[in-house]
Amino acid sequence: MTGYFLQAFIYLCAAVIAVPIAKRLGLGTVLGYLIAGVFIGPIFGLVGNETTTIQHFAEFGVVMMLFLVGMELEPKALWGMRNRLIGLGGLQVGLTTACITAIALLFDQSIGISITIGLIFSLSSTAIVLQTFSEKSLNKTEGARNAFSVLIFQDIAVIPMLALIPLLAMPELVGQSASLATDHHDEMSLVAHLPAWLNGIVVISAIAFVVVGGHFLSRPLFRFIAKSGLREMFTTTALLLVIGIAALMSLVGLSPALGTFLAGVVLANSEFKHELESNVEPFKGLLLGLFFITVGAGINFDILSANLTVVVGITLGLMLVKAAVLYVLSFIFKISASDRWLFALSLAQAGEFGFVLLSFTQQQNVLPNDLVQLLSLPVAISMFLTPGLFILFEKVILPRYAKQENQQAADHIEEMGEVIIAGAGRFGQIVNRLLVSNDIKTTALDYQVSQIDMMRSINIKSYFGDATLPDLLHTAGAHNASMLVIAIDQQERAVELTTYIKATYPHIKILARAFDRGHNYQLKRAGADYVISETYHSALQLGKEALTQLGMHPFQAEQQKHIFLETEESHSEDLYELWNNPQQGDGFLEDYRTLFLQLEATLSEEMNKDRMDAHEKGERGWTPPPKNYIDEMKKDKE
Repeated sequence: MTGYFLQAFIYLCAAVIAVPIAKRLGLGTVLGYLIAGVFIGPIFGLVGNETTTIQHFAEFGVVMMLFLVGMELEPKALWGMRNRLIGLGGLQVGLTTACITAIALLFDQSIGISITIGLIFSLSSTAIVLQTFSEKSLNKTEGARNAFSVLIFQDIAVIPMLALIPLLAMPELVGQSASLATDHHDEMSLVAHLPAWLNGIVVISAIAFVVVGGHFLSRPLFRFIAKSGLREMFTTTALLLVIGIAALMSLVGLSPALGTFLAGVVLANSEFKHELESNVEPFKGLLLGLFFITVGAGINFDILSANLTVVVGITLGLMLVKAAVLYVLSFIFKISASDRWLFALSLAQAGEFGFVLLSFTQQQNVLPNDLVQLLSLPVAISMFLTPGLFILFEKVILPRYAKQENQQAADHIEEMGEVIIAGAGRFGQIVNRLLVSNDIKTTALDYQVSQIDMMRSINIKSYFGDATLPDLLHTAGAHNASMLVIAIDQQERAVELTTYIKATYPHIKILARAFDRGHNYQLKRAGADYVISETYHSALQLGKEALTQLGMHPFQAEQQKHIFLETEESHSEDLYELWNNPQQGDGFLEDYRTLFLQLEATLSEEMNKDRMDAHEKGERGWTPPPKNYIDEMKKDKE
C-alpha cells in the first residue's frame, strides 16, 4: 500500500511543479505534463514498469473527454458535418495510410507490416489536440472545426482497423501467441467466438441500446437522483453512465471513446447536460493529465539512444507526411489562410490509439516485439512535439497572416462623417446605430473584413482599415470630424490612438471604451474626454434587476443604483490621482487599497441611509413614482 502512495505522490508532485511553470512560459499544460513524465521516468527513474498499467487506466480520460465533446454537439450539428466527417476524415486516413505504407515498402518491409504501420500512424492524438484547442481558445476557428471532424472519423476508423489487423498476421510470429495469450486470458468479450453475422447483430444492438437508452432511460434516472438532493449521488451516476457505456463498448469490441462520444451526442439536449458536464470535467482533467505524464515517462531512452537516427527519421518523416497530406486536403476542402496551417500542424502526430494498436498487433502476431518497441517511440515523441507545433502556429504563423490582413488595401472612403468610430465590433456597432438613427453622419472603421462584410449585409455603411494608421485617419476626415469613438479591442493601441489624436487633432473630442479600471485610467491620462468601462453600466443594470427580483421596490432599486453611481463618481478622481501620482513608491498598493476600502465603506453607509424624505432631482427625477407607491410604502412600515 505504501508503494501506491509513493507513486501517486511522485506523479502529482511532478504535475504540480512542471505544469504551472510550463503554463507561465507559454508552453501549455499538455507539454508541462509530458515534460513532468520525462523527468520522473527516463531522467530520474522515479517510476518503473507500472507506467504502462497506469497509462491504460489514464486512457479513460480520453473516453471522458469525448463524452464531454459529444455533449457539445447536438445530433443535428453532427449530421451537418457529415460531409467533412466522412470526406475529409476518410481521405486523411486513406491517403496517410497509403503514403506511409509506400514508404515502409521502400525500406523492405513486408506488405502486411507496411499496411499495419500505415494504419497506426494515420491516427492523431484526440487528447492533445482537443485539450490544446480548448486552452488556446481555438475551438471556434475553421481549422479547429475541420480537425475535429478528422479526429472523430479516426476514432470511428479504429473499429475496422481492429478487424483488419488480425488478417495481416505473420505465420512466423504465431509461436509467440501462446505466451501472449497467458497475459491476456482475463480479457472479457461478448463477441469473441460468435459468427460474423451474430457479431454484427450484437454490435448494432449495443449501439441501439446506447442511443435509445440515452434518450429515454437517462432522464427518469437523473430525475430520480436529483430528487434525492445528494450531489455526490449525481456524481456517482454520471461516472456510472460513462463507465457503463465504455464497458459495454469494450465487451462488443468497439472503441469505448466512440461509445461515450455517441452517448454525449444523445444527451446534448438533456436538461441535465450542464450538471453532467460539471461532474465529469474534474475526473477528465485529472486522468488526461495522468495520461500525458505516462506518455512522457514511457519514453525508453535506452532504445532511443541505440536507434537515435532511425527514431528521429521515423518521427520527422511521420510528421512531415501527415502535415503534407493535411495541407493538400485543406486546398481541396477550401480551408484557407492561417486555418490551413492550424489544420495541418495540429494533426501532424501519432495518437494515443497508436499505443493500443501496437499492443494489439503484437497480440495478433502482426508485428514483432522489437519493432513494436521501436515504433512506440515515434508515437510518443510526435505527441511530445505537438505542443511545440501549436507554439509555432501561435507565435510565427498566426502573426504573419494577421499582418497580411492588416496590410490589405484600405477601402476608399466615399463619405466623411462628423463622428469617426474606430472599431465596429459589438460595442462600436451600438454606438454607430444610435448616432445614425439620429441623423448623425458617421465613418465606421474596422480592420476585420468579416466584420465589415457583416455590417454591410445589413446596410450599415462601414469601411475596412486600421483606425490607428495616421494616413487612414486623415482620409476618413479626422481634420473635419468633431468626435472620435474608440472601440477597438487592443488596449495598448487604444491608448496610443488617444495620444496621437490629442496631439494631432486637438479639436476632436475622444470618447473611449475601456476594458477595466486600469485601462480606464490609461485612456484618461492619454487625454480621452470621456471613458467608460464596457461592462460597468450593464453590470449596474443587472444588479438593480437583482435587487428587484429579491423583493425590493423598483423605485428603491433605481435609487440604490443611482447612489452607487454617484458614490463611485465622487471617489473616482481621488483613485485616479493616486494611480497617476508619479511618486507612488513602495506604498502605492497599500494606499490604493486603503482608499478603495474607504469607498466601499462610504457605499455601505450611503446605501443604508433612510432616504424617504429625499427629493433631489438626481434620485427621483428618473420617473414618477409608481401607482399606489405611497400606500405600499405605508404597508411596508406597518
